[in-house]
Amino acid sequence: MNRLVVLGGGESGVGTALLGNAKGFEVFVSDFGTIQAKYKDVLKHHAIEWEEGQHTASKILNANVVMKSPGISEQVDIVQQLINHEIPVISEIEFAAQFTAANIIGVTGSNGKTTTTMMIHHVLSRANFEVIMAGNIGDSFAKQALTNPEHFVLELSSFQLDGIQKFCPHIAVITNITPDHLDRYDYKFENYIASKFRIAMNQSAEDFLIYDADDPVIQHHLNSHNIQSTLLPFSLQKTVAQGAFFDNQHITITYNNKTIKMPTSNLALEGKHNIKNAMAAATVAHLLKIRKDTIRESLECFQGAEHRLEQVLKINKVQYINDSKATNVNATYFALESMNAPTVWIVGGVDKGNDYTALYPFVNEKVKAIICLGKHNEALFENFESMVDVMIETQFMSEAVKIAYNIARAGDNVLLSPACASFDLFKNYEDRGQQFKNEVRQL
Repeated sequence: MNRLVVLGGGESGVGTALLGNAKGFEVFVSDFGTIQAKYKDVLKHHAIEWEEGQHTASKILNANVVMKSPGISEQVDIVQQLINHEIPVISEIEFAAQFTAANIIGVTGSNGKTTTTMMIHHVLSRANFEVIMAGNIGDSFAKQALTNPEHFVLELSSFQLDGIQKFCPHIAVITNITPDHLDRYDYKFENYIASKFRIAMNQSAEDFLIYDADDPVIQHHLNSHNIQSTLLPFSLQKTVAQGAFFDNQHITITYNNKTIKMPTSNLALEGKHNIKNAMAAATVAHLLKIRKDTIRESLECFQGAEHRLEQVLKINKVQYINDSKATNVNATYFALESMNAPTVWIVGGVDKGNDYTALYPFVNEKVKAIICLGKHNEALFENFESMVDVMIETQFMSEAVKIAYNIARAGDNVLLSPACASFDLFKNYEDRGQQFKNEVRQL
């Protein structure tokens, strides 16, 4: 019997264990930390063997294949031992893909991938396609592969793509590439770029790569590497013969001499970055021959992702906006760009070596006060202290929201857009965003 060892007992790990178990593998789950009670219950119910608090080498190094959860670094001792023993170490995405005949649409990028994935899923659902959204969002792909729908829309992180060998989405989307997670890539941006482009590495001319043609990083990689996919760019800055472009408040999409054109004036989500996300989603829908009216109506009623420029409440004519999902500078760039009123900006967390210079014009033009919410705020003060009249430090969300409430005046925005990871004061970005919303509701 084939032995499958799963490293990590979280969502992707337990999903893989269930799929492996259903497909006749002998399965063992090993987590160096603790496994959440809800996942233990699932493993016990299916009589799947597991351990926590350790990696027992004798139970792992006899595997035929190992699925490594995306959060585990390749530098971890047990992973290095597996590599030395030449035991295949793959991602959940690679493992699950072999067990589904569904059409796979894969979405990656430094920012916008969650919104774009949700948009594509929304359009396909409204067109009555049988479609499931998975990957880096919601239930794991492996768990969902047991249901075998017509279409999967997968949000894919670079870590998930690092562990693929044969995985090949029929339609791939790269929203953008900006420096992020460089601590996992030897602090080399080119390693991270190569990781994102793995989404297309097994594609042929029968498959599609939809990408942002305004992104110099993507364009440079395409110019210097031999990509086999049929390329469909989208652009706000130039017209394209195949793909999508924006002109005069309309999106034009062309493929195979078939063109559709739709207005953007009623798009539910604001901001230039959301026009790009809509172009990517609409291009996918056009490839799948979904009617123009269905695409337009779907994008006009799409509500967006929680913790991504989420309008929480208006209090005393001040709009409170939760953008906790902005864990890097580029995401905060989009947030500040879309502000159309004086803004009190709550920023900070675990700084991954951020370069804040791209934010200077927006901070000078739009930000009236900065509240630093993190343990180490030196870089924020160095960059922004000279640009605003008020700059305050705190380590409590309750205090940050109260300070913002006292500073903001009618017509202003209060924006939580941290530009940093959340692990210093919060469990994750969801916890940070939830705390923000709870404190706003208590004002």
